[in-house]
Amino acid sequence: MNFQKENIADVTVVRVQESRLDSNISSDMKTELLRLIERDGAQNILIDLSRVDYVDSSGLGALLFGHRQARLNSGKLKLVNLNTKIRTLIKIAKLENILEGHQNEKEALKSFQNVQ
Repeated sequence: MNFQKENIADVTVVRVQESRLDSNISSDMKTELLRLIERDGAQNILIDLSRVDYVDSSGLGALLFGHRQARLNSGKLKLVNLNTKIRTLIKIAKLENILEGHQNEKEALKSFQNVQ
């Protein structure tokens, strides 16, 4: 999986550089998220999906896996820059209360300030 990582304050921003988050890369994404959390000690993770056009059920599964791992580490995983298709998929799957999405990075980063 191609991605760029940047630490902003206490948030690790992961900018996904793939156009699809599907079964071809979902296991790689899980591995990378687990590495960030367990090895690098990342607690709060923001996944930037601005380059992602398509997410399937295995991609959603990878995001849910990251969310669960972040919570186990007393952190949070949030999403930013979701296109309409991805937002709709999350809504249809009734995951909008679990996979919190934000319109822009500034808003998303600010939302982590309320995480305890």
